Amino acid sequence: MNTTSTMTQALPSAHRIRLLRIAREVNIPQDTRLFEEGTRADRFWIIRTGTVTLDMRVPGRRPPVIETVGFDELVGWSWLFPPYVWQLGAEATTQVRAYEFDATAVRLMCEDDPQLGSAVSQWVGKVLAHRLQSARTRLLDLYTPYGSGVV
Repeated sequence: MNTTSTMTQALPSAHRIRLLRIAREVNIPQDTRLFEEGTRADRFWIIRTGTVTLDMRVPGRRPPVIETVGFDELVGWSWLFPPYVWQLGAEATTQVRAYEFDATAVRLMCEDDPQLGSAVSQWVGKVLAHRLQSARTRLLDLYTPYGSGVV
């Protein structure tokens, strides 16, 4: 687990409490697609139990899994940045219990409270940087010929 992306590690207690007040608890069955790359990003989740895989479309191939996320981790960052379109896909690999957040409501909270907005932006930015590195590493592992010297 990447501890920089966990809600507990990234957000001060007061901000976590405010966000959790607007969360909705959801149960997501195993093998459920949470979202598809290229579709509208209007919500996000914090995992309580279970795991979710993140995948990426690769033309002519099955979408490779980029990362698996679990307890206290953020699923979805595209909701924070226009045009609010998912940049990856996500699927529950086990039964998942999660907090679900309405993206518009959270963006409005962040606009109304600059400290909350800054904390959420930094948290999501760290997640984004980590996911970008994970995607790069995974794609190189899958598609770079061994011994090519590409790093």
